[in-house]
Amino acid sequence: MTASPSATLASPSPLGGRLASLDVLRGLTLFLLVFLQPVACAVLGQIDAPWAAAVCYQLDHEVWEGFRAWDLVMPLFLFMSGTSMPFSFSKLLRQGGKAAVYRKVSRRFVVLFVLGMVVQGNLLGFDADHIYFYNNTLQAIATGYLIATPLLLHFSLKGQAVGAACLLAAYTLPMMVGGDYTMDGNLALRLDAAVMGRFQGDPSYSWLLSSLTFGMTVWLGALAGQLIRRGSSDRSRTAGRLALTGGALVLAGLLWSLEMPIIKRLWTASMALYSGGLCFLLMALSYWWIDVRGHVKGWGWLKIYGMNSLMAYLIGETVNFRSAVESLSYGLQPLLGDFYGAWLTLGNYSIVFLILWAMHRMGCYVKI
Repeated sequence: MTASPSATLASPSPLGGRLASLDVLRGLTLFLLVFLQPVACAVLGQIDAPWAAAVCYQLDHEVWEGFRAWDLVMPLFLFMSGTSMPFSFSKLLRQGGKAAVYRKVSRRFVVLFVLGMVVQGNLLGFDADHIYFYNNTLQAIATGYLIATPLLLHFSLKGQAVGAACLLAAYTLPMMVGGDYTMDGNLALRLDAAVMGRFQGDPSYSWLLSSLTFGMTVWLGALAGQLIRRGSSDRSRTAGRLALTGGALVLAGLLWSLEMPIIKRLWTASMALYSGGLCFLLMALSYWWIDVRGHVKGWGWLKIYGMNSLMAYLIGETVNFRSAVESLSYGLQPLLGDFYGAWLTLGNYSIVFLILWAMHRMGCYVKI
């Protein structure tokens, strides 16, 4: 008799403990977001050279159609939240069953949605004219997590794949009927404007219809987590499966882009598949290097970001320490000249790192 999906999830994981490669990959992503990218752009912006401009170009989002390196950061956040689901759900199912999972997911959804409004929705400004409802990566994670949860709890891998295909179809069909993928004419942005009105936020980003493909990206991460969890007895083979799945998704995304272009701001179906494939490939590399080959040395510091990812994101996105850095180092301005702004940016994100390092040393981690 085949075990139910929830029974399979509830069985103890042969891996045991935390998945080191996931903590490292999550830490690398946060390091890119709240240190390397802002500091690198501040420095390279003062260098008049083609190579510096080329690097800065890749460290920014694509304006509309296409894909740059920096466009992978948000998909990685959603993907990694999904990768952790089979492991976190396992403990909850053993302790309290599906009801406990749904309680945890519901609470997580509400908290992340409110925090998303704090980070990017101007919630703490207490000004109704400048509050945006659905406008942030944390809210995309919350929504994708909520959508992917019933797939993971109630269906086998085959059933989950069918459900994920339905998510893509539910997004794709109305978009194809509209037949317009321009910034001014696409259905997704028009839907956001009609439903959210002045609470929409940035009118060039789709959120409501894109919730379906957010769910797809999170589920792809959950698929990776299930493959890792089930294949722990042969980790080398599991790493290969992750890589093959990633390659197939990249190819599928590129082929689909011939009909529906890759547009991150709309989180198109081709974007979900293409970026999900790249996430699979990075997860495969990280898993092979860290968990299969055991090359942990030199990567441990990334756990300072990875094990406190929510706090890293919140501090890095909401708190500005530049004034503190400037008050202590204003005398350097004549010496640094045009690079003084880069120095302030470096100091700002160094303080963020020091806060996270202190929390890591104290074993203080913020989780929801």
